[in-house]
Amino acid sequence: MSDTPTHVVIFDTTLRDGEQAPGFSMDVPSKLNLARALDALGVDIIEAGFPIASPADSEATRQVAREIRRPVIAALARCRQQDIEEAARALEPAERRRIHTFLATSDLHIERKLHTTREAVLEAIVAGVRRARQFTDDVEFSAEDATRSDRDFLCRVVEAAIENGATTVNLPDTVGYGVPDETREFFAEIRRRVPNADKAVFSTHCHDDLGLAVANSLAALDGGVRQIECTINGIGERAGNASLEELVMAMRVRQDRLPYETTINSELLFDTSQLLSRLTAEPVQSNKAIVGRNAFAHEAGIHQDGMLKDKRTYEIMRPQDVGQTAEQLVLGRHSGRHAVQRRCEQLGIVLTTDELALVYHAVITMGENRKAIADNDLRRMVERTRSGERSDAPGHEAVGHGHGA
Repeated sequence: MSDTPTHVVIFDTTLRDGEQAPGFSMDVPSKLNLARALDALGVDIIEAGFPIASPADSEATRQVAREIRRPVIAALARCRQQDIEEAARALEPAERRRIHTFLATSDLHIERKLHTTREAVLEAIVAGVRRARQFTDDVEFSAEDATRSDRDFLCRVVEAAIENGATTVNLPDTVGYGVPDETREFFAEIRRRVPNADKAVFSTHCHDDLGLAVANSLAALDGGVRQIECTINGIGERAGNASLEELVMAMRVRQDRLPYETTINSELLFDTSQLLSRLTAEPVQSNKAIVGRNAFAHEAGIHQDGMLKDKRTYEIMRPQDVGQTAEQLVLGRHSGRHAVQRRCEQLGIVLTTDELALVYHAVITMGENRKAIADNDLRRMVERTRSGERSDAPGHEAVGHGHGA
């Protein structure tokens, strides 16, 4: 293993694949707002849109290309002259531009969707890549449904795309069908069999239909991939894309197994996630890894006790590493005495041993009907305890699920 981590290009497609998912549409100002955040985050490439899809998509791509100067700005286009020319027009103001052209290569798509032949597809790919190269030296070709394509034909396609000017070759798992071992072997085989594979960067674009998008993307790195296509919060078609924040932090936390580096400023991950949520009015699931509300929250007494003694017992990264606030010891029916005592101390309340037992009992009792106990609830419990008032039914024993240690 090299002492220097290998750089992985982060290709963010939140504004294209992510935004086209139901419920996640963004207007032009919103796209520009998020593009600024992605620039600050440090992504290498921003796929700003699919210009031929609509005038708004074209205008959003143009505005992003005009304002955002550091990252490469990419625009999607089918292997059709009209698509490619519209993408080129939208990218005209860009400091650094990429045309990303694609066509399906699986027999299922060729026969049932395109109603054509393999040879016709190959011809269209060659023509599309050549046309794109007339506008920019940075051309990416994607073989849609690559992971379900015939390997022999796919090798012919990849070789032809590179020979005609593709500098990046993306082999997407369009329907999220792959599993990690298969994904690793898939890329290794294609790169081994294609004679000019060393003249292009290989890319992966995984969907999450089986919940394996991140795992497959990481496995692809072992197969020789050096660009990962992903989105903030994992949004995208159907179950979504590989989640940018999960990929980045997996590489950062597990350098022993994933010796790769990115240009991402991880401390901006949470803010970027929250911005996307506000722009789309779609909340982030509370248990979402890295950026979810509960990603650094602890309610179980055993976990809280460990956290109070050494945070490393139950956290493999620090909340501040991803821009989250400090870890939370949530008071509820699973909490332990130590967590109740610590929260009281943070509120300036010092309890005697007897008072702590009574307040802890009240927390457990209220927690049976509440998701969490707020600070004001805790203050009232302390007041009632000290006034001799009981806030629970007589005879109720709060066991605390064995977490009171």
